[in-house]
Amino acid sequence: STDDFIIQTNDFRIEQTAQGFLLFKVIMGLIAGISVIVGGVGVMNVLLISVTERTTEIGIRKAVGANRRDIILLFLSESITVSAFGSFLGLIFGTLFTMAAIPIIKALTKMPFQASYTWGTFLVISFIAVIVGIIFGTYPAIRASRLDPVEAIRHE
Repeated sequence: STDDFIIQTNDFRIEQTAQGFLLFKVIMGLIAGISVIVGGVGVMNVLLISVTERTTEIGIRKAVGANRRDIILLFLSESITVSAFGSFLGLIFGTLFTMAAIPIIKALTKMPFQASYTWGTFLVISFIAVIVGIIFGTYPAIRASRLDPVEAIRHE
């Protein structure tokens, strides 16, 4: 009779493993997203401090003919530079860290383990850094562009 036999396949385990990997990717994506937001807030704070420290310079620039667009572009370019440089340092240190961690992981787990670096990943990270620079640099740039030249020059 067919009730005397139970047929099991690995389909359930394969599906369970795939769900585990998906959950891991989602959690790591959320952690990376939080890191990007924290980095963006850091960039914004650096630029807000820069605007405060350079208020007189901004006033002089506006007094000699710089318009709002020029000031916005100045601070957005600084924002993009700061975030791109931070991303570049993060890529270098992250790559060096994984290169140092791979032998340790192999020794502890006795399993084959390797990291994969692709140019596509580096390009995506660089693109995200530029976008973060634009998004989080917009508020300080607009704030700088709205300064009144006379009040800005008088500021100390």
